[in-house]
Amino acid sequence: QVQLVESGGGLVQAGGSLRLSCAASRRTFGSYAMGWFRQAPGKEREFVATIRSGGSTYYADSVKGRFTISRDNWKNTVYLQMNSLKPEDTAVYYCAAGSGAAAGFSAAYWGQGTQVSVSS
Repeated sequence: QVQLVESGGGLVQAGGSLRLSCAASRRTFGSYAMGWFRQAPGKEREFVATIRSGGSTYYADSVKGRFTISRDNWKNTVYLQMNSLKPEDTAVYYCAAGSGAAAGFSAAYWGQGTQVSVSS
């Protein structure tokens, strides 16, 4: 079992930045691919970014060039740096551990989610 705890969400104005963190409970964190997903009100959960255990990264077209996913295997933590935020980025953001990449990512574990709200 892997527990994932997200932090770093909040309210920000359009054009601003936030950094989300996701701390994992197990040392085997390094063997998992990690991902960030989001769900806006009335919409399905969607892929945002994933990172393989070796460091390869994948991004949704809507965030490419603005968001950066990274991981620190010593700290069992994955990050999502979000710059140039837009109101349409408003959603609950979820961290996941699993396998695969991009929209083909298969999550074995999910965090509880953290709210990101971007005002215009």
